[in-house]
Amino acid sequence: MLSLTLELVKNNPKRSNADCLKPFAPSEVKKVRAFHESMWGYYHATPLRELKNLAAWLGVKSIFVKDESSRFNLQSFKALGGSFAIASYLAKKCACPLDFDKLTYESVQEKVGNITFATTTDGNHGRGVAWTARILGFPSVVYMPKGSAQERVDNIRREGAAVKVTELNYDDTVRLLAKDAQQNGWVVIQDTAWPEYEEIPLWIMQGYSTMVEEALEKIPIAPTHVFAQAGVGSMAAAVQAVVANRHYRKDPAFIILEAAEANCFYRSMSQGVPVSVKGDLNTIMAGLACGEVNPLAWEIISNYSAFCLSCHDDVAALGMRLWGNPLGDDPKITAGESGAIGGGVIGLLDKYHNLKTDMGINKDSVLLFFNTEGDTVPKNYLDIVWGGKIPCDFRSDV
Repeated sequence: MLSLTLELVKNNPKRSNADCLKPFAPSEVKKVRAFHESMWGYYHATPLRELKNLAAWLGVKSIFVKDESSRFNLQSFKALGGSFAIASYLAKKCACPLDFDKLTYESVQEKVGNITFATTTDGNHGRGVAWTARILGFPSVVYMPKGSAQERVDNIRREGAAVKVTELNYDDTVRLLAKDAQQNGWVVIQDTAWPEYEEIPLWIMQGYSTMVEEALEKIPIAPTHVFAQAGVGSMAAAVQAVVANRHYRKDPAFIILEAAEANCFYRSMSQGVPVSVKGDLNTIMAGLACGEVNPLAWEIISNYSAFCLSCHDDVAALGMRLWGNPLGDDPKITAGESGAIGGGVIGLLDKYHNLKTDMGINKDSVLLFFNTEGDTVPKNYLDIVWGGKIPCDFRSDV
């Protein structure tokens, strides 16, 4: 029997650890936003798109999509985290203000010495780290798992990074990078944590809060449902934490979206403890092809999130087509595979109406999604959106 395209697990959020939300308190989010705003010439808030006709088609009150496809001209939200983490590291090391202009002074490089920043990535995070290192005047090294798209490799090299594509999956590549970094004295900028490595991953997670705050500032009505993608879970946890700290009159239902081939949060919620997914993690959603949860993210998500949806590749493919071919005068959204998963969920909710009921989605619902990337590999985008690769039957009568 074939697996369902969408599989839902319900969590039982205990909300028992308010401490995990403290790094995302309004005062902390304000500091992060102030740093990004100091990046004059680079920082611009990305748009919040309202899809009125799609909302009417689905039978809900409103659908909003935070569109990160133009962030820093890198087509992804990821550099928000990488830039804040690198800046925080430099500011702490040289005891200088967390301000972009001041961090570009030659005196900063003199104080911190020869530093190489290093990371593992499927593409977007590494590009953001390499870009930040370059504009601040530092070298970078980026490791990528097997199967990484050549265009993503080339984009990172264009930012001046030394790139190594391994024969390992993402999680094992992270471990290899950490080992090599220790031997070479590199500073690891990774968006997942492990024992004695938590400060920098938390800075990365805090960096993502700028995206969330921008969205919540612009949305004209309180969301009832917030959807966020998870690889290791850093972005999803940041979204959940910022939303939880907003203290809405009624807490929005928070739904994690995952690639089925790397659904570590789906399995972890099912069992109540962190569970890893092994193997090659083959999915078109390269940004979500992570089989091990970030323990910092798990603490937030397990305590505050309501559901997790495990989504097969055809969900992402449908989402790319759905957002790229809008109804009526709805705005067009160009979304890569990892960014489009929410659009695919929208398109399939009528087919799997039990999921719509389980999540409490009705005519009064206000849904908030995040398009986390644009067409970072244009050929893949065209193969799916124009060429019909990975079809999906979204009709509700089958």
